[in-house]
Amino acid sequence: MTLRINDEAPDFSAETTQGSIRFHDWIGDGWAILFSHPKDFTPVCTTELGYLAGLQPEFEKRNCKVIGISVDGVSDHKKWSQDIEKSQGHAVNYPLIGDPQLEIVKAYDMLPADAGATSEGRTPADNATARSVFIIGPDKKIKATLTYPMSTGRNFDEILRLFISCQLTAKEQVATPVNWKPGEDVIIVPAVSDEDAKKKYPDGWKSPLPYIRIVQQP
Repeated sequence: MTLRINDEAPDFSAETTQGSIRFHDWIGDGWAILFSHPKDFTPVCTTELGYLAGLQPEFEKRNCKVIGISVDGVSDHKKWSQDIEKSQGHAVNYPLIGDPQLEIVKAYDMLPADAGATSEGRTPADNATARSVFIIGPDKKIKATLTYPMSTGRNFDEILRLFISCQLTAKEQVATPVNWKPGEDVIIVPAVSDEDAKKKYPDGWKSPLPYIRIVQQP
């Protein structure tokens, strides 16, 4: 099943490096980043998980949990985490899900249904499509998703920016323009009438075109 924005994120039970979880219960009333990687003990994934470990506080202070997943077992995750800390300088303090039966990665359409039922003997190339990011809201619905090729490390600064935008636009009736950064001006969405916009923004807005209304970030 293909997952799209606004679909409910599939719920599941799993073993992680921090114990057993039920995914929706683990998310609670906050936000979550679920991201996958093709294989433990591989070079690009090592740099990614280390960098995200350093960036984790930026998500946490915005009420967002981070959790990783691959088709490797939890014991491999724990061993690999030592390599990540040693080489990247950050301890992996977020949980990593073990999915050796491929059940969760299939539920999230990261591997095809006919991929088999075990990670035994699978190479990183076999799992190349399992390199995705899902931003999930408090309503347990998917707010954004990204998939990268195995050869290209993800830009987690951009994923943080995307998450902040998703969180802001879920709360306020605004959209973020091209190359927007947190704190910069935003756009009033077309669904808000000028009359209602004047109530919220009594100082007005910049309008280079009739359908573009630019205001300071709320």
